[in-house]
Amino acid sequence: MSSSDPDKPPSGGYTLLTERVALNGIKQYEAAVDRLIGLTLGRIRVFDRRLASEYNSAVRIDSMRTFLLANRLNRITIVVHDAEKIRIDCPRLVSLQRQFANALSIHRTLSLARNVYDPFCVSDGSHYARRFHFDSLRGSLALNDADNAAELVRRFEEIWEVSQPAVTATTLGL
Repeated sequence: MSSSDPDKPPSGGYTLLTERVALNGIKQYEAAVDRLIGLTLGRIRVFDRRLASEYNSAVRIDSMRTFLLANRLNRITIVVHDAEKIRIDCPRLVSLQRQFANALSIHRTLSLARNVYDPFCVSDGSHYARRFHFDSLRGSLALNDADNAAELVRRFEEIWEVSQPAVTATTLGL
């Protein structure tokens, strides 16, 4: 994977086989996100209504820290609808964001993006996990599916454009 374009799928004269797995439940979805974090070489994008408790688990935070330490160009961008309780419910994530303020961004959506309802995580622009709706337990994990991942990346970038920082490395106003 080129360090100049973390979303470009690997090349080299071969075609990677796409793998798809049905997800039936929140635990399977969160396990799929953990799998993606372990596979990612350059960029992780996460969109959700609010962050699950797994974003405060030592295992996930260690995986994210390992990913961020692997290359100074690695990035994690997260957008949520509801960011109010992140500082309370996910102190490990907030601490990680403070440590890697240049590489880990957490935003909240503005009203223009409130109609997006399907949580997803995209890894390197070629792998993704998604649920079909916030209230649905069903979803899918896809590996080596650059075409569909590109659509999710495009959607994420649209959401990102109508979001604002929710958690920052410094506390202002004191």
